[in-house]
Amino acid sequence: MNIQKRILLIEDDESMGFLLKDSLEGYNFHVTHLTDGLPALPLLKKQSFDLCLLDVMMPKIDGFSLASEIRSFNLDIPIIFLTAKSMKEDKIKGFKVGADDYVTKPFSIEELVLRIKAILKRGKITNLTNESINFDAYSLDITNLILHTQQESIQLTQKEADLLSLFVKNPNTLLRREYILKSIWKDDSYFLGRSLDVFISKLRKYFKETSSIKISNIHGTGYKFVILDSSL
Repeated sequence: MNIQKRILLIEDDESMGFLLKDSLEGYNFHVTHLTDGLPALPLLKKQSFDLCLLDVMMPKIDGFSLASEIRSFNLDIPIIFLTAKSMKEDKIKGFKVGADDYVTKPFSIEELVLRIKAILKRGKITNLTNESINFDAYSLDITNLILHTQQESIQLTQKEADLLSLFVKNPNTLLRREYILKSIWKDDSYFLGRSLDVFISKLRKYFKETSSIKISNIHGTGYKFVILDSSL
């Protein structure tokens, strides 16, 4: 059974938003619709989504500015802009702020679905392993990006799964920030370092109920994934 992909749709036109939500759910996507971009930022920090659909022309905060804010703490989630603008300069601006695709209104729902599926499929290609790793009372399904606990199964993003896999394969070992960044992001710039800190915070939340696992910050050096009662 395929896991439903979660889409965050931000479209200020309520009629258009309702139509898109209803149509995408007909293709087995789980869609959360917001009519204002500002609530999207705290929502994306609390919940995991597989893709964002952003309208460009919105009150309070436009799509370009919102995408820039999202990219300041999440480099992983794909972003598709929905816009009536077709000027080359606007498309270039969209890609510069981190968009993965750009769909000009009016468009068919079939075209949008094909673009969404292409981007989600592209994201899966980076994970070619077919394995699960057991540690403490947890199991990390690398293929399907799922962290299994005794109480629940947590759907991870690609970057969350990659980072956790790196830690689990190197338990109780100091991993330097530069090594982590080059292993996961292929770059160790300051900007990406801030993103790493965000992902570390996300992983810590998944283990907040246990005292046997913690991610220690070695100041100025890196992180250590500590399993106090490790069978590895």
